[in-house]
Amino acid sequence: MADVKCESCRFYDEHKVNGAAAHGDEGLCRFNPPVSQPGPQDHGLWPVVGASDWCGHFTPAMTAAE
Repeated sequence: MADVKCESCRFYDEHKVNGAAAHGDEGLCRFNPPVSQPGPQDHGLWPVVGASDWCGHFTPAMTAAE
């Protein structure tokens, strides 16, 4: 089985596109929709996860495309 951790998942966004910079090994989990927003005019927020974190949704079919 693949290495079971967030950075191996196809739904892990290392957040380095469009000039954005990741902080440490943090990324965004794009498996579920964004979580609640802080205020009515704000956007929803994607959960922040560590590259070595993992969750119960992981299956070998969810590994990141090479």
